[in-house]
Amino acid sequence: MTDTSPELTVVVATRNRPEFLREAVDAIGSQRGVNGIEIIVVHDQSDPDETVAAAAPDACVRVVSNTREVGLAGARNTGILLAKGEFVAFCDDDDVWMAGKAARQISVLRARPEVNLVTTGIIVEYDGEQHSRSLATESITMADMIRDRHTELHPSTFLFRSQALRSLGLVSPSVPGGFGEDYELLLRVARHGTIANVTDPLVRIRWHKSSYFFERWKMMAEGLGYLLDEYPEFRRDRRGYARIRGQIAFARAAEGQRRDGVAGALDAMRSYPLEPRAPLALLVALGVVKPEWIMAKLHRVGRGI
Repeated sequence: MTDTSPELTVVVATRNRPEFLREAVDAIGSQRGVNGIEIIVVHDQSDPDETVAAAAPDACVRVVSNTREVGLAGARNTGILLAKGEFVAFCDDDDVWMAGKAARQISVLRARPEVNLVTTGIIVEYDGEQHSRSLATESITMADMIRDRHTELHPSTFLFRSQALRSLGLVSPSVPGGFGEDYELLLRVARHGTIANVTDPLVRIRWHKSSYFFERWKMMAEGLGYLLDEYPEFRRDRRGYARIRGQIAFARAAEGQRRDGVAGALDAMRSYPLEPRAPLALLVALGVVKPEWIMAKLHRVGRGI
């Protein structure tokens, strides 16, 4: 690390969303209280657009192509390995950082040397409505992450110590379809220590039908199944196991695998009878309601399955 190195590198993986991308880059470049910001825009399966640098004239903007595995994990890892900052953060190309976000997170990491990752709350924007979602805790453990995914911990809020992230092994490209690679990273970090959290909502998250994983049920089921196999901690927590099984059951039912949906829902209910996703999976598997209807209702209150 030299005196000319930026304090923070922000990796923005992108694919064919130029207008959203410019808003994201502008919000990052407008952050104050940080000793130099480097923004690495990584184009995945799309042509690099050098003009995006104009959106953040006060930052060092580097526009590159994904040189690793195709997809979000490879794009983020391309940026991480190029990063010059002491700290590195992610921002999805359709999300927007609030003023002061980066400085507040960096101050937490400087005050807590045992912590390698700090997150924040979010504001979910869907179909013209906004919902604030934040965890009322400043510390998150592995047990917390097994019990609940905590959607509030969105990857656009992640800010790491760069060296620690590289030591942990970057973003895993092994999660099928890339669904849940952010959750896998949270689990991996939590295995090695506490995750810090800023309780205020400091990132605006846009949920919309052009989002990459919108209603990709097969990817969802396979990605969550991978996590269940890779992290035996789930099977030692009946409620955490039931949650994942309920999500997989819902996804299987939604993709038309009704028998698998019913079996998974019953398995979830046996593990934890109060798991709310199990009855939803049964309703979809039995054809009582459409999965799109349930997802729309959940999204309108800032929730997911």
